Amino acid sequence: MSYRIAVRALCEFTAKAGDLDLRFTPAPTAQEGMAGHATVVSRRGAHYLAELSLSGEYQNLQVRGRADGYDPLANLLEEIKTHRGDVSRIPDNHRQLHWAQAKVYGWLLCAAQELDEIDLAVVYFNVITQKESSVQQRYRASELRTFFELQCNRFIAWAEQEQAHRQARDLALQNLRFPHAQFRSGQRQLAEAVYRAARDGHCLMAQATTGIGKTLGTLFPQLKAFAEQKLDRLFFLTAKTPGRRLALDALATLRGQETAMPLRVLEHVAREKACEHPDKACHGESCPLARGFYDRLPAARAQALAQEPMLTPDKVRTLALQHQVCPYYLTQELARWSDVVVGDYHYFYDSAAMLYALTQAHQWKVGVLVDEAHNLLERARRMYTAELPQHTLAAARKAATGPVKKSLDALNRQWNALNKAQQEGGQDYQVYPELPPGLLGSVQRAVAAIAQAQGDSPMLPGDAVLGFYLEALSWLNLAEQLGPHALFDTSLWSSAAAGRRGPMSTLCIRNVVPAPHLAARHSAACATVLFSGTLGPQAFYQDLLGLPPATQWVDVPSPFQAAQLQVQIAGHISTRYQDRAQSLAPIAELVAAQFARQPGNYLCFFSSFDYLQRAAECMQRLHPQLPLFCQTSAMDDAGRAAFLARFDEAGQGIGLAVLGGAFSEGVDLPGNRLIGAFIATLGLPQVNPINTHMQRAMAQRFGAAKAYDYTYLYPGLRKVVQAAGRVIRSEDDRGVVVLIDDRFHRAQVRALLPSWWAPQKL
Repeated sequence: MSYRIAVRALCEFTAKAGDLDLRFTPAPTAQEGMAGHATVVSRRGAHYLAELSLSGEYQNLQVRGRADGYDPLANLLEEIKTHRGDVSRIPDNHRQLHWAQAKVYGWLLCAAQELDEIDLAVVYFNVITQKESSVQQRYRASELRTFFELQCNRFIAWAEQEQAHRQARDLALQNLRFPHAQFRSGQRQLAEAVYRAARDGHCLMAQATTGIGKTLGTLFPQLKAFAEQKLDRLFFLTAKTPGRRLALDALATLRGQETAMPLRVLEHVAREKACEHPDKACHGESCPLARGFYDRLPAARAQALAQEPMLTPDKVRTLALQHQVCPYYLTQELARWSDVVVGDYHYFYDSAAMLYALTQAHQWKVGVLVDEAHNLLERARRMYTAELPQHTLAAARKAATGPVKKSLDALNRQWNALNKAQQEGGQDYQVYPELPPGLLGSVQRAVAAIAQAQGDSPMLPGDAVLGFYLEALSWLNLAEQLGPHALFDTSLWSSAAAGRRGPMSTLCIRNVVPAPHLAARHSAACATVLFSGTLGPQAFYQDLLGLPPATQWVDVPSPFQAAQLQVQIAGHISTRYQDRAQSLAPIAELVAAQFARQPGNYLCFFSSFDYLQRAAECMQRLHPQLPLFCQTSAMDDAGRAAFLARFDEAGQGIGLAVLGGAFSEGVDLPGNRLIGAFIATLGLPQVNPINTHMQRAMAQRFGAAKAYDYTYLYPGLRKVVQAAGRVIRSEDDRGVVVLIDDRFHRAQVRALLPSWWAPQKL
């Protein structure tokens, strides 16, 4: 069986050397890169062959790729690279990689056309000046063959090892057994639906309540389908740390069936958590773990994959420090060779997502499991929203000189004109039907000017001009894709707050519907399974997340019974904003009465910290005996841990928290650690100008009938159900949930509550 590899991947594995160097230099965008290649090709003449497909074999290794261009009249093969700034600043190890690719393509062409020699050139094209810098050299075919075979020999032992690993992995997964004597109630139905999705290669939305073992119920069938589907990787994506821990525990349980099960599992964490020297920059002149990174990487990589099947951050750190390489970038390298990667949503769904980029570059067949998938909507909105505050421009203008300052001053004039018109219209917040062409052009010119300056003379981290550039570039990338799925809005600050005569503002590209951005991610996966206890209504998430029309749906019946959870509706109380002052005393009486009837641990959820604080003060005044403790807006990890520690099996207390915050989902308090919850809100997003315009955008895309539900009702009730789900965590739990608001009696609202609930009027 042959092992296939792309020319670029082969050379990156065998020819990269020297330091890890992440000093920022503005690389051409993908569009600029493609345009640059097209410009070079257009200069070559009709006989020039562009994107020439080439392939060859050495032993059981098949190497293939597309050479940028070949001039048959001159017998010249070119490797074209686009860049910005001074060509002499391209690092030497990058040049070595470029020449390695050119030499491999050169041999493949010589072999295909039986050439004795060939001229090779690496052409550097400056996307700003449109000038080419070319280095050309003639090679004998025998020289290129020797070089090609050297690269193949460096990789082939690794390829044989990977091929053997894959065969052993697939055989083990075919024989994988469910690790428990029997499935939990509903777990088998979930597992069967996931297996069919993985086997048939389609998307699946699975709604399944807490307590049935969703993590194991999705991982087990997905892994069973690996061999049949010839999958390369599985990505288990989560929104929060507890989800990663559950996945790693489940994978450890599955791996426990064999003492040496060949399944490589990698946990990927954020750079700030993995960085060993946060005070240093990522290049060899600053950080010792970046110096010689690629020289020491092969040994670290080999040891990691030979010795550590469960590659947790602690294990990777130990190995990295042993080999004196960066733990974070070693983790990124290991993602190329791991079978299962457990990490945050953004590694696959963000605009610069690493796992998505690797999948595209290597044409991997991947399965994707999205844990607590209801969170993907808001996370994706944030991924594809960008703000550009004017104070960053002001700081950049003070630091800039020459053409950069001129371009920033021009942008400032356009920006101020927009502010003035908005101020005269009396609007602090305004949504525009389109981007003002003058403003967009000014941002584009400022970004181009800074990029040119950065290419010629690199700016250091902390430079105000560089800081503005990075924010502007992110904003511009989304601005150039602006459509009905997003808003362009501006928010004015007062002159006094800005410290100047005129107002300042923030420009925002605000994502409303992530679907256009996420659709390509779903298409890149062979099978995507999104699962959550609150993933309905189906159409809401399918529309907003850009899932294919043929996406399958399964709603797993809850294993819980109505008798386990006493659901009461306090319909005599209104928690609407204008009624909150009148609601405080009745809520205090309600909580005190329930606590007197059944002392124990409770959570009480409110719509805001202000409402929470006012309720706490009222309860303390009317019922000072109540043992209250409150979530605060400034609570850190230690504070959150202390808050949860109060929920002891033998304890008694009432924790006040904000709905949609840290304690309303992803918190597991089984048994007597939590016996009840009060929810004093429908969780509806605040009615404000931003949400009003989001509703209008929803109406434009999905129709007026759906706009209110999509903007307010469905997101709100999802928070309510998630918060209530903290009470019943197993089939042995018992508890009470009190829904406080008269609107919970409405049929439209009741229809969104779990079907196994039996709400009663209080």
